[in-house]
Amino acid sequence: MSYDALALVEPLAIGAHGVRRAGVKPGEFVLVVGAGPIGLGIMELARIAGATVIAMDINEARLAFAKEKLRLPYTIKATDPHVTEQLLDITNGDMPTVVIDATGSQKAINSSFQYMAHGARYVLVGLQRGEVCFSHPEFHKREATLMSSRNASREDFTKVISLMESGLIDPETYITHRVKFDQVQHDFASWLQPETGVIKAIVELD
Repeated sequence: MSYDALALVEPLAIGAHGVRRAGVKPGEFVLVVGAGPIGLGIMELARIAGATVIAMDINEARLAFAKEKLRLPYTIKATDPHVTEQLLDITNGDMPTVVIDATGSQKAINSSFQYMAHGARYVLVGLQRGEVCFSHPEFHKREATLMSSRNASREDFTKVISLMESGLIDPETYITHRVKFDQVQHDFASWLQPETGVIKAIVELD
């Protein structure tokens, strides 16, 4: 494997672990909230697992990336006042059976409880320091499952490597920027700005 591919194994394995924790099945509607590097990996792994994936984010450029590069059929801007209506329309009135958070945003995490179908699984990959708050009656009546997903295991690393070797995952998809080592100090701050469009940046030593 190339060094580029090896550099992407670990972050994609986090996504693989989240998808495995969720028990994603072919034909399910999976809503992934957060189209950052980890979220995008979750989206691709869920798509490969056979799910119909819905991407949600506040960043339109990230949503466009998910649609164009990952070939996702549905994207929703999180600030749209009609998110619930869009999800109902996409899922034929059922709502997603899997919701995965990759934002680490307390507001996003708490809001996403309302997007679950009956019997849905909600997996928190993103981590935030505050409290998770939700309506117990609403959660209870759905007979929903809430779980966390932390890091990845050997099985997830092996899965990602296998998908790369088979060509189902192209690591080049995620590498949007390259920089020489002596330029990192000049470019790093700009990578924190959304307009830069960074997904993954590779630091090259020569």
